Amino acid sequence: MQDGIVIGEGVVLDARPASFITRAMGAMLDFLVIGVVVFLLLVVGGIWFLETATASQDVALIVYSVASAVIVVGVPVTVETLTRGRSVGKLACGIRVVRDDGGPVRFRHALVRALIGVFELWMTFGGIAAIVSLSNAKGKRLGDLAAGTYAVRVRGGKPPSAPVVMPQSLAAWAHTADMRRLPDGLALAARQLLGRAARLAPESRARLADDLAGRVEPYVAPGPPPGTHPEAFLHAVLAERRERELAAGQRERRRAEEQAELLHRLPFAVADPPR
Repeated sequence: MQDGIVIGEGVVLDARPASFITRAMGAMLDFLVIGVVVFLLLVVGGIWFLETATASQDVALIVYSVASAVIVVGVPVTVETLTRGRSVGKLACGIRVVRDDGGPVRFRHALVRALIGVFELWMTFGGIAAIVSLSNAKGKRLGDLAAGTYAVRVRGGKPPSAPVVMPQSLAAWAHTADMRRLPDGLALAARQLLGRAARLAPESRARLADDLAGRVEPYVAPGPPPGTHPEAFLHAVLAERRERELAAGQRERRRAEEQAELLHRLPFAVADPPR
């Protein structure tokens, strides 16, 4: 739960860090692809150097230096930027590089990762990256720590949870109830229960629903109508909480757009002082 992002419905965005083995396999596949490219470059460059009588060692050194920089830094940066964090190896292993907030990586993130990767991946043959990754809770290497990124699983995750639906009989009550004090952790526990309720034994399902409803009710005022089913109560609370957070986000976005428009018109939008 500490690695997720809790939204209003009490859902943690699925951003589980990829395991060290998965990341290592993805890196090995990337190195294999780059190795093939380097081999082809050496073959083509060698043929060009032998066939060009005027070519000097200095020219060849410059060409190989530029080509190495493009392969080691330019290619990874371009690929991660265009694919939003998915190289060939990561695509094959079902992982993606994302920001710490779960968003897609940008050019600067990919550039920082690639530049530091020259030292921790290429110059040390991945030794530094392996040590740092194994000692970090999210499997980050030095490039990830500097760029604020980490690798997450995008394949092989848990099946989707059942949706949260507002019971029609509780819609009017939920719309007027105060649930602002409900902790995110408690909302998450309720959401997880509702998501897997259909897979639980009836006795366990009823017991867990009663327990969570009793823990949530002190944070909701007024309480639900008498005789409300515990699961219906939890559905109503989470659905209303989700709608309120969505509405608050929309209001905040409109306010920011209005302020931006006002600033764009300044100073002409400021009325002249009364005389």
